[in-house]
Amino acid sequence: MSSEVPSSSESRSTAVESVKSFIAGGVGGVSAVVVGHPFDLTKTRLQTAGPGVYNGTFDVVKKTLARDGVTGMYRGMVPPLLGVTPIFAVSFWAYDVSKSLILALTPQRNSTTLSTVELATAGFLSAIPTTLVTAPVERAKTQGQGNQANDRKYKGVVDVVRHLYREGGVRSIFRGTGATLTRDGPGSAAYFAAYEVTKKALTPAGSSPSELNLGAIIVAGGSAGIAMWALVIPADVLKSRIQSAPEGAYSGLLDCARKTIAADGVRALWKGFMPAMARVSLFLPYPLKLMSNVPLRPSLPMQQHS
Repeated sequence: MSSEVPSSSESRSTAVESVKSFIAGGVGGVSAVVVGHPFDLTKTRLQTAGPGVYNGTFDVVKKTLARDGVTGMYRGMVPPLLGVTPIFAVSFWAYDVSKSLILALTPQRNSTTLSTVELATAGFLSAIPTTLVTAPVERAKTQGQGNQANDRKYKGVVDVVRHLYREGGVRSIFRGTGATLTRDGPGSAAYFAAYEVTKKALTPAGSSPSELNLGAIIVAGGSAGIAMWALVIPADVLKSRIQSAPEGAYSGLLDCARKTIAADGVRALWKGFMPAMARVSLFLPYPLKLMSNVPLRPSLPMQQHS
């Protein structure tokens, strides 16, 4: 293995690839939001509505369409539309850096291939910086999506942010950050590990995972999404409730869990599972397909074969 320092041309190439990665992630992310937002709105309304407001997933859709029309299914879409590019960029960058960190901390290893546990660890670590972007985006989105039981009309995303800031300053805008990390830490660990393992399983002998076709990427992305949401739905329910509730409704994550279970039972922690799964099958693989063909970083010196 070589320890050669990358040349200036290699550095320029890396910069170009990084820009391509950012653009690809942004395009894929925007497409994901447009296709997946109605499912996300349905999920959030199921999670935040009081007992008896909705009978299920289709009841949310029926009542939303009757009340607000088709455009009602896209309420609250602007915050994730604006935030998806930096979220994807930070997530993939942090995942890549985390993998590099793991390799750097284990110099005596026999292989540069990360184990499933190491991939999961890198995924968990990637959620830490990403949450700083995700949490305020989710907060604004959840407020914008509204609910029939607790519905404030906003004129747009600026009005949402202005209201939140007036309510409690920057702290209000970032409310639910801990809950977001509680969801996205384990979720990213499950997601990236399942994605990498599935890609490896689908890669023919002698081929590279980057050569997988769209069908294989869809299977890998769908499997990863299922693994993630099967694990994090309870945390997502609590996050949605904390971020949509009036000021002072909950003192924290545990208080939200206690009050949710007391009011609606343990089953309430799994509200929104079906629309989340439907959303996974439709959009999660596509940004990954765009990202999978773009190198996210140069090879570490220890990864270059002599």
